[in-house]
Amino acid sequence: MIVTTKGKNALKFMVDLSLYQGDKYVRLKDVAQREGISEKYLEHIVSNLQRNKKVLSARGANGGYRLAKEPKEYTVGEILKCIENDLSSSNCISEAGNDCGRRDQCICYPLWIKLDKAINGVLDYTTLQDLIDWDGNISI
Repeated sequence: MIVTTKGKNALKFMVDLSLYQGDKYVRLKDVAQREGISEKYLEHIVSNLQRNKKVLSARGANGGYRLAKEPKEYTVGEILKCIENDLSSSNCISEAGNDCGRRDQCICYPLWIKLDKAINGVLDYTTLQDLIDWDGNISI
C-alpha cells in the first residue's frame, strides 16, 4: 500500500481543521496557504471528504469548512479510505479482488494477510487527535 499525495494532503487538511476551526468555519484558502497545497487541488480532496460526511461546509463571508465531529472520533484509516479507496498491502488481497487464482497454493499469502492487518490496525486505531498530540514527537 502506498498512500498517495492526495491521501497525505487529506490528512493535512483534516488536522489543519482540527487545529484552527475552534467554533467557526475555516476558509479553504487559509488551509491551502498554511499547508502549501494548491487551493484547486484541495477542492477535489474536500469534495470526497464532504461526500463521505467527514466535513461540513457553509457559504458566505464566515463560511468555509469544519469537522463534522471531534478529532478523537476520526481514524486515519477512515479518512484515507475516502481518498484512496483501497488500503490493501498487496494486490493479492485488494478489495478490487485481483485474485491471482493461486491463493490456496501461495506460500506468501498468509504474509500478505498479516501485513494488511498490521497496517490497517495502525490506521484504524490512530485518530486525528493522536496526530495532534504526537506533534512530531513519536518514538518508534
